[in-house]
Amino acid sequence: MKGRRRSPVNRRLRLLLAFLLVGFTVLLGRAAWLQAVQAGSLSKLAAKQHRASVIVPAARGTIFDRTGVQLAIGEQATTVYADPQQVRDPRLVASAAARVLGVNGDALNRALANKNRSFVYVERKADPAKAALLAKRGLAGLGFYPEERRFYPQGSVASHVLGYAGVDNHGLAGLELQLDKTIAGKPGSETRVIDALGHAIDVVDQQRAVDGRNVRLTIDHTIQANAEAVLRQTITRWQAKGASAVVLDPRTGDVLAMADAPGFDANAFGSTPPAVTRNRAVTDVYEPGSTFKLVTVAGVLSDRLVTPGTAFSLPYSIQVSDRVIHDAELRGTETMSVARILAQSSNVGAITLAEKLGPERLYTWMRRFGFGATTGVGFPAESSGFVLKPDEWSGSTIGNVPIGQGVAVTPVQMAAAYATIANRGVWVQPHLVSHVQGAKRVHPKTRRVLSRTIAAELNAMLQNVVREGTGTLAAVPGYKVAGKTGTAQKPDSHGGYSSGRYVASFVGMVPASRPRLVVLVTVDEPRGAIWGGVVAAPAFAQIAGYDLQYLEVPPDAPRP
Repeated sequence: MKGRRRSPVNRRLRLLLAFLLVGFTVLLGRAAWLQAVQAGSLSKLAAKQHRASVIVPAARGTIFDRTGVQLAIGEQATTVYADPQQVRDPRLVASAAARVLGVNGDALNRALANKNRSFVYVERKADPAKAALLAKRGLAGLGFYPEERRFYPQGSVASHVLGYAGVDNHGLAGLELQLDKTIAGKPGSETRVIDALGHAIDVVDQQRAVDGRNVRLTIDHTIQANAEAVLRQTITRWQAKGASAVVLDPRTGDVLAMADAPGFDANAFGSTPPAVTRNRAVTDVYEPGSTFKLVTVAGVLSDRLVTPGTAFSLPYSIQVSDRVIHDAELRGTETMSVARILAQSSNVGAITLAEKLGPERLYTWMRRFGFGATTGVGFPAESSGFVLKPDEWSGSTIGNVPIGQGVAVTPVQMAAAYATIANRGVWVQPHLVSHVQGAKRVHPKTRRVLSRTIAAELNAMLQNVVREGTGTLAAVPGYKVAGKTGTAQKPDSHGGYSSGRYVASFVGMVPASRPRLVVLVTVDEPRGAIWGGVVAAPAFAQIAGYDLQYLEVPPDAPRP
């Protein structure tokens, strides 16, 4: 009997089954190899592709003025970033970001097309509303996280004091730099699980950020804004290169205002020349001229070489070594008391008194008043000024230094020196920070420079300067004013003095009977007039008069 022939259908089924069995065996072997041999490396690759570590910025502390007004705050922003490896269409994403955020689309397209990178900033600290519009597009590879940007709500007010913080919220200048460790806080971190579109779907590890501490300043934003306004008016009136002002409370050392003009908006610091952003009241020096005569007079009185009434016969000029120095106004030989020497700002008289002191004692008194050393006001790059040691003096130095030449001071040093007279002979360290959140208050350093008696005598003599001397335009109706004018030639590049460039200044205290304020004004290179009593004294009167009314300080003199 012939055998039955096998059906072609059955053969095809068996052949298909054999192929399936071989394929399954190959797949099973591949899976076993992947699990046994490359499991570790693939696991790491998967984790890298689906997890991302993100820095969580700390909130920067707020800077307040003494009344609680916000001067520097953190404003909510959104940082937009991208993972080029997750971006499907770089040109589409770049075009969308350019339209919504206003970024450079071509540059972004080139960055997104680079698949060797896994992180690219689209825009740091973008407007949250605009970032939200872009997020709604659901574009693969884009990510968003909240961030803070520094904002200065008062604009240009106190900008030279505050300085500014950069895009990474690190202080770059001013108190933002000085206090950076205090107000910056400590950033945290998060490890996020990312989906295929680059969106965070879970947080698997977290280290919380520690926010920065708030700081309250001694600055009063109202007093500050007024001082800045007066300086702007002054440099316009006299076509001056610039001007500075310091307002101190002599009893506490609180700096109520520290102003410079021209000013700038701290929110636009990036477009402002660095020279304009410098706090010249602390970092820059000038030769003070006649305001420095106070040091010589204080020295001869304290060392009991003279009394305010001691009289001298003074010619118009005096020879000191190889120099002939004269008074500002032509006159004959006159008899002047020590008080009148100060009131009339006599160069010859000041030099005559300094010769009684001698170089060693004059230098000692300069140092006692704080010249030649930083005040410790708490501001970066504070200058110590310049004071020659006696062994460096030439024969003519005794004729220069007593009238404020050959020395260099900062406005804050000079204000602190006059505050010593106002505070009955006690120097109090000027400072800008009142207190830091959560920290113990730090009391300013103090030291006695003069006796109460000598301070009172100097106060009375300085009142004569305003009442009948060179500072009559510094008068404030209803208040006794004590102060001193200064007019100083600026040094030139050849070791001499310029014939047409001056610094005009006035520094004084009000009310003179019980001083609450010391105000200093310097005006750099005024035109049309150069005298401190003409250029700076009226600005002093404007600032002092406004502040006395604002602080509701009772008058101490009858109105004329």
